Amino acid sequence: MITGEFHCTLDEKGRLLIPARMRSEIAGAVVVLTRGVERCLWLFPTEEWKTFSENLVGSTSLFQEKARLIQRRMIAPAQDTEIDRSGRIVVPPTLREYAGLSKECIVLGLKKYIEIWAESTWNAYLDENEGRFQEAAEELGGRIVL
Repeated sequence: MITGEFHCTLDEKGRLLIPARMRSEIAGAVVVLTRGVERCLWLFPTEEWKTFSENLVGSTSLFQEKARLIQRRMIAPAQDTEIDRSGRIVVPPTLREYAGLSKECIVLGLKKYIEIWAESTWNAYLDENEGRFQEAAEELGGRIVL
């Protein structure tokens, strides 16, 4: 299970260190990086990506405009990237540009995948959504059984 929130730095070559605690939960050295929602990137272990993308394609029709939109936005830009010996991945320029990544980044572990945010975008997202968090917690909290 991939969890945690980490402050990381993107270097001048577009490499980002994936924290060791997260890497230990990823099988293999190859991961899939793609556009997420809300201007972040999603990083999937290969098997999780396979399940996610197959479910996305399998549950929709190419005759549905919204299905094509999501597939073009998330599946088309997906790229395999390797975790190097130092624990870094290379974030391709097109994905860096989409997420506004320049130097300071936030890496979030969300159980089955990782989100990568520009620190400023993440902080703005938190500020904008604090009130909605309470509302969501109340709504979803009633459905969660501990």
